[in-house]
Amino acid sequence: MSTTGNSPKNYSPNAPATPPTVSAVVPAAYAGHRSDYALAQMFPEHSRSRLCAWLKAGRITLNGLSPAPKDKVRGGETVLLTPQPDPQVSAFRAQDIPIDVLFEDQHLIIINKPAGLVVHPGSGNWQGTLLNALLQHAPQLAHIPRAGIVHRLDKDTSGLLVVAKTLAAQTALVRQLQAHSVTREYIAVVHGLVAREGHVQAPIGRHKTQRTKMAVVPGGKPALTHYEPVAHFESTTQVRCRLKTGRTHQIRVHMAHIGHPLVGDAVYGGNRKPPAFARQALHAHTLQLQHPATRRRRAWSAALPADMQTLIATLKNT
Repeated sequence: MSTTGNSPKNYSPNAPATPPTVSAVVPAAYAGHRSDYALAQMFPEHSRSRLCAWLKAGRITLNGLSPAPKDKVRGGETVLLTPQPDPQVSAFRAQDIPIDVLFEDQHLIIINKPAGLVVHPGSGNWQGTLLNALLQHAPQLAHIPRAGIVHRLDKDTSGLLVVAKTLAAQTALVRQLQAHSVTREYIAVVHGLVAREGHVQAPIGRHKTQRTKMAVVPGGKPALTHYEPVAHFESTTQVRCRLKTGRTHQIRVHMAHIGHPLVGDAVYGGNRKPPAFARQALHAHTLQLQHPATRRRRAWSAALPADMQTLIATLKNT
């Protein structure tokens, strides 16, 4: 089952209206001070850096003019401030975005996420995420923390995700994840020839110097990844990976750590030669868990997306 849509349609049952324009007069006591300082004193609910940004964007005027933050005020000027809505506030709004729903009942949703879709709003991606799509698909998720999302996939990783539709289901799923009783298997294509199955047990944390990256670091969070070769090609291997833990970028970091980075991984792949691939070749293929209401063990699988099928077919013919 899937839901589809065309142009984005945003709404939120509790979304605040666009902030109104505020009018004020610069007190004479601030005469001779920088405009950003005076504004910070007049509008303490906004940070000075935010007020500076609004000055530069023309959202604040003094007597109809847009001064620079360093320009001095004389006192007595009429200030018009049109606040810009906080993107974090507007992030949790529904959008009509297609999602592929493999299973749904009153307790949970199993989704096959396409590559390129961000799961949760964040810096640089406040809209157009899976969370926005879920709020459109099931508006009641607005009352569940993180719209029921209990685990994530990287933007360019495809495959299966479970979403809770009730607080009770969310609590049950989080406990299963913490107990490592949720089975998550991935299909990946890695550089090099992986001769036999094995595991990587190495702690993962923030890279010491490149803070947007993760790495195997002393003192990181414990992480365990099982892997086994599925098919060998000329200089690459199709592998099946099973997560025992769920750290950020875990499979990508662990496979790179043992000298087998994922094909197409621009972050952890190093300067590897072709095959070229537009994203990391990683797909969450199988998901198995205990249904939060029936307590029965359930399993779902999602076929490889077209781009990975093409990659593997090309490698077989090389």
